[in-house]
Amino acid sequence: MLPPDDALLVDHLHAGFPLVEQPFAAVAKALGWSEARVITRLQALLSQGVLTRFGPLFQIERAGGQFVLAALAAPEDRFDAVAAQVNAFAEVAHNYRREHALNMWFVVAAESPALAQQALDRIEAATGLPVLAFPKEQEYFVELRLPPLPHQQEALHAAQPL
Repeated sequence: MLPPDDALLVDHLHAGFPLVEQPFAAVAKALGWSEARVITRLQALLSQGVLTRFGPLFQIERAGGQFVLAALAAPEDRFDAVAAQVNAFAEVAHNYRREHALNMWFVVAAESPALAQQALDRIEAATGLPVLAFPKEQEYFVELRLPPLPHQQEALHAAQPL
């Protein structure tokens, strides 16, 4: 479970990142923190793997790139090793296990469809496993914001400056 201050920071940033000259200072002011504290907490959350990414989301296709959902069937006795191989590719945005014959799913992001295919080919060569690609055909925007649990809500309110 996230400490209340970290939950407050993540919740605040999930609502939007200020597009100003000093965005971390603006976040700090809104939370009643120092800019250094905001940056330190974000770095810690990233290094601990609590956050896997901090940055903008954009429509890569408008810039000529491509996102591809891909899957493979990793043997259970090799699952962790295969996950490490897949995750080592800079093009892999995220990777997750599924209860399915295709038990490893990941997203490849590349600057062009050709580079996405090359990354998929390199992953297949590195793992020795067939990679199935499911390029995006249509985009949907679905935002999921989960409210803090009741015990977290109390801690968040106590941590927020008045």
